[in-house]
Amino acid sequence: MLSPSAIHAMHRAGQAAAGTLQLVGSRLAPGVTTADIDRWVREDTEARGGTPSQLGYKGFRHAVCTSRNHVVCHGMPSRDDVLAPGDIINVDVTTMLGGYHGDTSMTFAIGTISSEAQRLIDACRACLAAGLSVVRHNASLGDIGAAIGEVAKREGYSVVDVFGGHGIGRSMHESPFVAHTGRKGTGLRLKAGMAFTIEPMLNEGRAAVKILEDGWTVVTADGRLSAQFEHTVIVTKTGCDITTLRSDELKPGQPIERVGLEKPLRCTQGSLGDVENELAPG
Repeated sequence: MLSPSAIHAMHRAGQAAAGTLQLVGSRLAPGVTTADIDRWVREDTEARGGTPSQLGYKGFRHAVCTSRNHVVCHGMPSRDDVLAPGDIINVDVTTMLGGYHGDTSMTFAIGTISSEAQRLIDACRACLAAGLSVVRHNASLGDIGAAIGEVAKREGYSVVDVFGGHGIGRSMHESPFVAHTGRKGTGLRLKAGMAFTIEPMLNEGRAAVKILEDGWTVVTADGRLSAQFEHTVIVTKTGCDITTLRSDELKPGQPIERVGLEKPLRCTQGSLGDVENELAPG
């Protein structure tokens, strides 16, 4: 379990990652390359005093994962990968700051997208909100997967089950594995002070995926669209702290932690409904 000082450090890292993701999102437009995104992430992460956690991880040569359209996750930035109107793209930012990591991602629309693509994005955002809403001391990992699966099934999408969330702290990837499918009441019991990511990946078609020859890029097996949203959370007695909550996810006047401040935004079971409403479609 994380100590109070470690929790504070996790919030600092999470807010740095959230700020970088928000900056990148404000710059996305047709004609931008995913190599541009990689450069922006490197520059902004360093400007915030951190380092990109993904850079050099198991030989990964980039500072960010950029997963466009049918790419599910771990997309590799390239000068040849140019964003076009109608695309959707997930940008996955992880920052190490003060010896701890913050991991967050969002799927963005490039220009005007199809109603089908927008519906997928909205459903995936709602799945993340559903997963967040059940996190609290003595809940189970299966509760998270069950909540996500219920929303995905209702909306007519499949959930990728071979990749999931993960523990996080001094290392970017730690135990436990956080499945985005499951049965309520099963699996590891959550304890206050645990930290992990929730990052559901929804596919338009089948849940099946394949890994390309580069050894990293994961795509849908049927070539249909995929979307993903991710936050890093710390379990509390009554809910969770979302360390990577962005300012653009908050209602006007709602406070959020800034790097260096002492009191983080605390998403208790009582207040988390506001966050869920903010994330849910429509």
